[in-house]
Amino acid sequence: MPSASKTVPDIVIGRLPLYLRALTYLTEERREITSSQELGDRLGISSAQIRKDLSHFGEFGKQGTGYNVLFLRQQLQRILHLEDEWEVALVGAGDLGQALAHYQDFGRKGFRIVAVFDRNPQKIGKKLGKFEIFDAEAMPTIVKDQGIEMAIIAVPASDAQDVADALIESGVRAILNYAPITLSIPPFVQVEYMDPIIHLQRMTFYLA
Repeated sequence: MPSASKTVPDIVIGRLPLYLRALTYLTEERREITSSQELGDRLGISSAQIRKDLSHFGEFGKQGTGYNVLFLRQQLQRILHLEDEWEVALVGAGDLGQALAHYQDFGRKGFRIVAVFDRNPQKIGKKLGKFEIFDAEAMPTIVKDQGIEMAIIAVPASDAQDVADALIESGVRAILNYAPITLSIPPFVQVEYMDPIIHLQRMTFYLA
């Protein structure tokens, strides 16, 4: 089966984790077979869209039979490169960083925070759960030495670009950014933004 490539639209890649999550719930319900219609009903996505999205990567079901839940789940994990655990650096040990460091679902979903960084002298060297907080000045060396390719930025907006630059220079190729700022990122780096204010502002349009 073909793997994900530059020919697959980003919006399609963005829906694959939603399909994977729905399949995970079906697995927990001990379901063996599902359909694009059932997945669509659970996710609020048309069955035709689901079939079209999956067709970018191969044929996973049979007409009149549907999809084998376990098989489709395994294939989506393969497409998203989730067979192995990904090591992640966390930059920022404030309130948000502390919450992220304690978020147990990272480990259950294939992601493991392996290093936490902050520039506050009062935090450096202390423990954040099971993690020692390292000086942000040491971040490039540690990230490069450990071969970390993913990072989470949980610092103020004023610091986010400098942090991103240092991470990219150290070999990071995927960034989840919680800072309320759009980063200037080279095209070979993937970045996702998590700004709750933006989402709240979008919803208020429908409440007026």
